[in-house]
Amino acid sequence: MPISAPPKWTEIKNKPTTMAGFGITDEKCRAWVNFNGTGTVAIRASGNVSSITDNGTEDYSVNFTTAMPDDKYATQVTTAYSTSAGYNSYTSNSPLGGIAQTVSDVRISGFVGSDAAESRDVPYFSVNINR
Repeated sequence: MPISAPPKWTEIKNKPTTMAGFGITDEKCRAWVNFNGTGTVAIRASGNVSSITDNGTEDYSVNFTTAMPDDKYATQVTTAYSTSAGYNSYTSNSPLGGIAQTVSDVRISGFVGSDAAESRDVPYFSVNINR
């Protein structure tokens, strides 16, 4: 199948800016949360997240206010922590290895460095659930 050229700006500048505008109505950010993962877990801001459960060092469950339509959603997790050089950001694991995500929650984890041996709680945790 030939690859078509990307659209020109003049072809898309007056088109809708939402996925629904292109006929894709079900895919969207269904839940998101920004929380402090150190000490007593505290949600800074969120959408469709009722709470965070602290399951141990860098191991959390994100609990949804309204259930997902199924367990086939995508989860993006980022973390950041402060060092003498500033804030460092790392990719995190999601869902937590071996634990299936459900329609009511997803269990997530993260780590600093190249492997889980460097697990630690961090003050900046962001999660996006897309479906």
